[in-house]
Amino acid sequence: MRTLSASQLNVLLAEPSAVQRKIITQQLTDEGVTSIDGVRSIKDALASISSIRPDLIISALHFSDGNADDFLEALRADPSWIDIPFMLISSETRHEQLDTFKQSGVIAILPKPFTREGIRSAINATLDLLSTSELDLQCYDPDTLKVLVVDDSKMARKMITRVLKNLGIENITHAEDGAAAIEILHDETFDLIVTDYNMPEINGLQLAEYIRDNALLTHIPVLMVTSEASHTHLSNVAQSGVNAMLDKPFEPELVKKLLNRLLE
Repeated sequence: MRTLSASQLNVLLAEPSAVQRKIITQQLTDEGVTSIDGVRSIKDALASISSIRPDLIISALHFSDGNADDFLEALRADPSWIDIPFMLISSETRHEQLDTFKQSGVIAILPKPFTREGIRSAINATLDLLSTSELDLQCYDPDTLKVLVVDDSKMARKMITRVLKNLGIENITHAEDGAAAIEILHDETFDLIVTDYNMPEINGLQLAEYIRDNALLTHIPVLMVTSEASHTHLSNVAQSGVNAMLDKPFEPELVKKLLNRLLE
């Protein structure tokens, strides 16, 4: 088991407003974070990451040279940066505007103005993501568990995989969407399937229904992660036979608790 503390985190804070940078920096300092690099543009942020890889990126939504979408796109383009935990701080409240970030695998989305509890929760989620704490299971050895991760976002797959590996699970297969997952399931069986809800062609709901209707697969636990806010859609997911659901962005510690329940 390897546990990190807030004082060991190296944080990159990308925020165009000097006033907001000062406020957020003070909040982070109050939570024990001491290494904070502040930048005001995406260009400066990418230059900073090239020099020193941060443990966590905290980003505003809008910059003079683009927005957080552009920032994430640049991170996705570099394999060595794609798994850096990313936290968005924004006054945006519309679901359709924030869904892109939820789908991409950000570790937290904090509203402006944010609370101290919110920033603390996001820091703790980052520490959980970076720390290792192996699952303690009676029926399974984490080393032998076979897990299929299904998500059309490469960044989200990376984050889920990182959480699973921190729990001692190494045998992980990726599928880019539900159709690819079904092809894989024709040839392999798994102890657990972790799937996104929103995917092209075959979504997570349809994948779960396929699994429950197949006598050779119906025993496999399914954990679904979703940014979907519609209660109607979530009700349909529950009826499809999904064993547990997680909201995006999710907390790694909650993943551990759910897996302990699902696999025992």
